[in-house]
Amino acid sequence: MTDTATKPPLASRETATQGTRRRPSRRAIAWTGGIFLTLALLVALLAAIWDWNWFRGPVAAIASARMHRQVTIAGDLRVRLFSWQPSATADGVRIADPKWAGTGDMARIGRIAVKIRLIPLLTGHMDMRLLEFDQPQVRLYRDLQGRKTWDFSDGTKPDEPLVLPPIRKFVINGGKLDYKDDDRKLVFSGTVDAKERLGAVNRGFQMIGQGVLNAQPFHLAVTGGPLLNIDRNKPYPFDADIRAGDTYVTAQGAVPKPFDLTQFYVNLNGRGPDLSDLYGLTGVPLPNTPPYRLHGRLSRDLHLWTFDGIGGTVGSSDLSGALSVKTGGPRPFLTANLRSQSLSFPDLGALFGGARKTGKVASPKQVAVARRMQAESRIFPDATLDFDRIRKIDADVTYKAASIRDAPINLRSGSTHVKLKGGMLNADPVDFDLPQGRINGVIKLDGRKTDAVTDIDLRLSNARLETLVPVTFQGAKPLVGSLVGRVKLHGTGDSVHDAMADANGEMMLVAPGGEIRESLAELAGVDVIKGLGLLFSKKQTSTPVRCAVAHFSAKGGVMSADRLVIDTAPVRIDGGGVINLDTETMALRVQGHPKKFQLVRLLAPITASGPLLHPTLGVEKGKAIAQGGIAVALASVLGPLATILPFVDAGLAKDANCAALMSEGRAQGAPVKVASASPAPLTPRR
Repeated sequence: MTDTATKPPLASRETATQGTRRRPSRRAIAWTGGIFLTLALLVALLAAIWDWNWFRGPVAAIASARMHRQVTIAGDLRVRLFSWQPSATADGVRIADPKWAGTGDMARIGRIAVKIRLIPLLTGHMDMRLLEFDQPQVRLYRDLQGRKTWDFSDGTKPDEPLVLPPIRKFVINGGKLDYKDDDRKLVFSGTVDAKERLGAVNRGFQMIGQGVLNAQPFHLAVTGGPLLNIDRNKPYPFDADIRAGDTYVTAQGAVPKPFDLTQFYVNLNGRGPDLSDLYGLTGVPLPNTPPYRLHGRLSRDLHLWTFDGIGGTVGSSDLSGALSVKTGGPRPFLTANLRSQSLSFPDLGALFGGARKTGKVASPKQVAVARRMQAESRIFPDATLDFDRIRKIDADVTYKAASIRDAPINLRSGSTHVKLKGGMLNADPVDFDLPQGRINGVIKLDGRKTDAVTDIDLRLSNARLETLVPVTFQGAKPLVGSLVGRVKLHGTGDSVHDAMADANGEMMLVAPGGEIRESLAELAGVDVIKGLGLLFSKKQTSTPVRCAVAHFSAKGGVMSADRLVIDTAPVRIDGGGVINLDTETMALRVQGHPKKFQLVRLLAPITASGPLLHPTLGVEKGKAIAQGGIAVALASVLGPLATILPFVDAGLAKDANCAALMSEGRAQGAPVKVASASPAPLTPRR
C-alpha cells in the first residue's frame, strides 16, 4: 500500500491550514497591545511636556495672512487638543492697523480663550463652547474715503456682515473701545462688557456699553436668552436699549440664525430731537426734523435694510409708511413711500434748516434757532445744509400729505416725488392743492460742487384771491377774483437764505378779473370825501377789477417791481419798488390815477414797507401829484404787458379784461404788442 491511501483528502488539509492561520498566537497579541500602549504613553508624555509656544510664530503668521495685517502673540499659547472639547488660550495678542492707517495697533487683547465641540466639527458644523476676551483695548477708525481699520477683506469683495457660529458662552471682561469716524464726524470713547447674568438661575446674556459719543453721554444694553440654550435652527431673541444724548431707541427682536448677523428683525421705538442725529448710529443721512417719536419693524437681509409699519409723529405732524436702504454699493440707496394725514406746515421748515417746533426733547440748538428766527421775523433759514451728507446717499422718495395746516396761505394738501443721485436732488413734481387752484412745479438742488445751486420753477393756477388772502374788511372779502402766477429763480448758496440772497429770475402775478371793495379802490386814489364815506357806510359796494399785473425781475436777490398795475372802474393804480430777499424786507409804492377829474382829491402815494412777514401800510404825506401826464406814464407801464404775460400763461395775453387794459395803453400812445399764441421761452430774466 502506498502512503497516498493513508493521507487525508486535499480539501481537508487546506481547511485545516486556514483554521490554523486565523488564530494569532498569544505572543503576537501581546506584542500588538504593547505597541499601542507605548504609543499612547508617548502621546500622553508628549502632550504633558509639549510647549505650544513653539507654534506662536506660525499661528500668528496664519492669522496675519487671513486678516491682511500684522498679528503677534507676545504671551503664552496653550492648547488642550486631545479632548472632546478642544480649547486654546493666547495671551498678549496684538492686531495692527492696516498699512494705510499708520503703524499703530487696532487691538490689544490681554487674553483670548476658545473652546469648541469636536463631534459637530467632524460633521461640518462649528459649535463654540467658549469665546472670551479679557481686557481688550480696541481702536477703530474710518477715514474720509470710507476705509475702515476693521475691514479684514483683501479689498476685492465688499465688506460683508459678521457671521459667527453659535457661541454657548461669550464673555468680554474690561473692554475699552475708542472709535473715530472722519466720514461721519463721529467720536466715541467708552467701555464694553459682556457676560451671562448668573444667579439662582441663569437670566441670560447681557452686553453693556457706555461712554461718550460726540461729547454726549452714550449707553447701550443688549440682553438675550441664556446662550447655553442656543439652537442653530431656532431664532435667538434679544432686547436692546440705546441712549445717545437725547436720542432714545428700544428694540425687541430676534436673530433667525444665532450669531449670523446677516439677518435679523426687531420692533423699534425711538424718540429724539432730530432724525438727522441718527446718522452717527446708522450711517444713513436723514433730513433735519423737529423732535420725533416713531415706531416700526426693522429687518435686515444681508445688504437690504427695511423699516416698515412706520407710525408716530414728527413735530406736530403724523407720519406713516415704509422705507428701505440698500447697502453694499458705492452709496446707500434709500427708497421710501411716506404719508401724513395731517401735516403742520412749519414742520417742513426744519428740512431746510429753518425754525422747528420745540418739544421736551428739542436740543438747545433747535430752541435757539427757533427763538432767533421768530424774533427776527425770518422766512428763509440761514442754517447751512449738509451737502456732504447729501452726496453720500441716493434716494427715491414719495411723500403725500392728505391735509395741511398752519401754512402762510390756505393749503389743503400736498405731495412730492424726490430723486437724489450723486448730490443732484430733483423734486418733480412739487404739488400743493388750494381750496381753489393749485401750486405745482419743480425744485432742483445741485450739491455736486462746492457751491450748491438751487433752481425753483413754481406755477400758481386757477386760484382765487379770496382764498389766498383770507382777510376780511368790515365783514366782507376786500378782494375777490381769479389769480395765476409763476416764479422762476436761480440762486447759489449752501442755505436757503444764501440761495435767495443770490437769486436771479422773475416772478409774476396776474388777476385777469375780479372785484375790489369800492371803498378800497377810492382810498387807493385817496378820495377823502367819497372813500371815507363808503368806508364807514354799511353798503358793501364793489367795483370790477378788469386786470391786475405784478411783475418782478430778480437780480442778486433784489426783486424789482418793473410792472405793477391794477385797473378798476374808478381808479387805475400803478407803482413800483423792491423786495430784498437777503434782508427779507420790502419797499413798495403805488399811486392811484382817477379816470375822471375830481376836484376834491389828494393824490398821495400808498406805501408798504418793512419786514416781509409784517409790512407797514401808510400814505406818503406831502406829495400831492398833479394829474397831468397820466396817459404818458401809464403808456410806459402798460406797453410791455403783452410780452411778459405769456411767462405765466399764453392765454392771459388774450384775456378780455387784460386785452382791454393793453388796448387802452395803445390808445394812450403805448407801444403795445400783440401776444402770440405760443408761450415765451421760460428763461430767467437777467
